[in-house]
Amino acid sequence: MTVTHAQGSTTIPATPEKVVVFDLGVLTTLDELGVPVAGVPVAENLPDKLAKYAGDGYTKVGSLFEPDYEKVNSLEPDLIVVAGRSSAAYPELSKIAPTVDLSVDNTKFLASFRERTEALGTIFGKQTEVERRLDAIDTAAAGVKAKAGDRTGLIVLTTGGKISAHGAGGRFGVIHDTLGVKPAAEGLSTDTHGQAVSAEFIAKTDPDLLYVVDRDSAIGENGAAAKQVLDNALVNGTKAAKNGKIVYLDPFTWYLAPAALSSVDGMVKAVGDSLS
Repeated sequence: MTVTHAQGSTTIPATPEKVVVFDLGVLTTLDELGVPVAGVPVAENLPDKLAKYAGDGYTKVGSLFEPDYEKVNSLEPDLIVVAGRSSAAYPELSKIAPTVDLSVDNTKFLASFRERTEALGTIFGKQTEVERRLDAIDTAAAGVKAKAGDRTGLIVLTTGGKISAHGAGGRFGVIHDTLGVKPAAEGLSTDTHGQAVSAEFIAKTDPDLLYVVDRDSAIGENGAAAKQVLDNALVNGTKAAKNGKIVYLDPFTWYLAPAALSSVDGMVKAVGDSLS
């Protein structure tokens, strides 16, 4: 079969049996669909449901960014999947085995996520389950958008004591673009790393909801915890703080594996809960 993906199209064997995956979102989805994999990246702080992939039962084929090409080659895979952090390795990995890039386009997140996940369903004969779960996500997302109203939100990521803001069309933009929370600040950079901001900026935008991603927690580094970074008079004076609407988002779901079936389901639920 031929699969269309973020970097073109690739012909792969029907129902590949030896699969190497570099993206944690794709790995999560394949695990949930009961699809076995042979090679995975080294990753810290995997949730309990994925902890088995840190063990010796799975060949480690590099990091989330840098493949170990010799390890990949030694596995003789019949399919390699990259996305996001590993997408730059696509050209080299394609020389080893059929490779697909299932990166999701953040400017049209939900539609792109559906397209990529449907591709996985087709490759592994899991179309019915994939469609059922995608349809449920679409229905839930529409419900969240309907109750968002005029509430404004600001999305920030903290790391090493610093703060960056992420807006519509960015890596966390699904909150605005799909789920209907109005941006408290317009024109923020859509760069992967966001736009560096200060507590003064948060106070000035004064969002109804402040969504927080703690990167240090996601990658297991010792940094100033997000709550410590944001615990100051400026942030505490915002409507979000006064109304108990500073929402700490699950780091694995939002930072490490945002394009997994359970992740997107969890993202929709988290934003829906924040609007209650």
